[in-house]
Amino acid sequence: MSSSQHVNHELSAMRCPVALEDVDLFGDGAQEHWYEAYEILHREAPVLRIHGGGVTPGTDAFVLTKHADVSQVIRDPERFPSLTTERLGRFVEQGLSAEDTYEAHRNLMTASMVSLRPTQELYNRHRRELTDPWVGPGALRHRAMITRHANDLLDEWIDDTDAASATGADDTDLAAPGVVEFIGRFARPLPQRVMADILGFPQEDIPRLAAWGDAVVAPFVHGTGLKHELTAEQTSDMLARLDGFQEYVYDHVTAKRADPQDDMVSFLCDVHYDALDRRLTDLEIAGIVHAMVIGGLETTQYALEEQAQLLCEHPGLFERLRTDRSKLRNFVEEAMRMRSPTHGLSTRITAHDETFQGVRVPSGSLLHLRFGAANVDPDEFDCPFDLDVDRAGVSRHVTFSAGPRVCPGATLSRIEQQIAWGVLLDRLDTIGYGDDNDWLHQPGIMLGTLKLNLRFRRSDTPLSFGTGRATD
Repeated sequence: MSSSQHVNHELSAMRCPVALEDVDLFGDGAQEHWYEAYEILHREAPVLRIHGGGVTPGTDAFVLTKHADVSQVIRDPERFPSLTTERLGRFVEQGLSAEDTYEAHRNLMTASMVSLRPTQELYNRHRRELTDPWVGPGALRHRAMITRHANDLLDEWIDDTDAASATGADDTDLAAPGVVEFIGRFARPLPQRVMADILGFPQEDIPRLAAWGDAVVAPFVHGTGLKHELTAEQTSDMLARLDGFQEYVYDHVTAKRADPQDDMVSFLCDVHYDALDRRLTDLEIAGIVHAMVIGGLETTQYALEEQAQLLCEHPGLFERLRTDRSKLRNFVEEAMRMRSPTHGLSTRITAHDETFQGVRVPSGSLLHLRFGAANVDPDEFDCPFDLDVDRAGVSRHVTFSAGPRVCPGATLSRIEQQIAWGVLLDRLDTIGYGDDNDWLHQPGIMLGTLKLNLRFRRSDTPLSFGTGRATD
């Protein structure tokens, strides 16, 4: 593998795969070997069968790793329906209301979907009428707010000079290097602050929102196997950690119905949802907020920290982007392709018998779509492990899925990433790796480094491309 990605073979609980029989995408420590595994799968088993891994007894699951196959599936929800759509259809057929579904499953997002988007047509209208104005195309309205939060976070550590390196330097020497734990002090809090503002929640509530957010994504971090399954004990713990979330949202809904503000929850309280010819219930609003918490935090955090690593690993790239912002968008897209925040999801099934790469896949099979592997498919991307900000068609990666069910918050995440690096490039001269990085990733299906210490040098002549504070 030609990628300069850090490897942790000696630290991982799993041996690095060298042959197909060694490949395990879901075991303990697999995150440290994903990219080595992808090369083997692309070459020897681009459609990997997992016997007995299907949704129902006696059915199998299939891991798709080729870009063409993953793209085909995600662009055709009728031929490859989502598990969520199938499950919601059953609830509707049983005559369950949103309230009935919540009582049975204790999941706000699932309950709200019963009425808001159980079909593809309703899903499309849900996006267009309820979320697009805030986290889809309408996310452009948040540029100034995102810029403010990025600058505020940078203000909190830009003067933290490295005592060891600055020994003997004048206190006013702006060239003295600084150190920062980048994830905890920038990559994680930025999307948290942005999402709190979008929803209309107080910034001081972020610790509570973050704790609830961690509970919401527990299956994707601590769940095992390709279906991200939690034990009964883990499920009980997750529900216990979510205690108070519904009441918190309901309290804000009540307040905003009485005194609406310019935020997403106020909008949801007042909007007339044409698909149902009525306004939304409190439970439906809480379900949408639940979805925002899942999708609005993790992806952007992981993307930013992996982008920081790529900048450290490619000498001269930070300076090139600093002086030529025309390549910044391409850098963000190329980085998400190379280091996909979400590496795979088991979200689709086959409605009919299918064939992928010459492998017959029976109707009713579970498909695990391996986005991380598709994004480094050599049949789709030349030199897939090389970062190329001049790459043609740079956004054809599948990091956010694609087609009718593309991630609703993809636009918001892209804007956050571009603005974040715009601010950092304006106000810093360089970044590089600090000390005490072990490069280990969290468990689960997300590519998330646990910590990232960076050494940086603040600029004594900040640039101004409309994002930083050089002209404040």
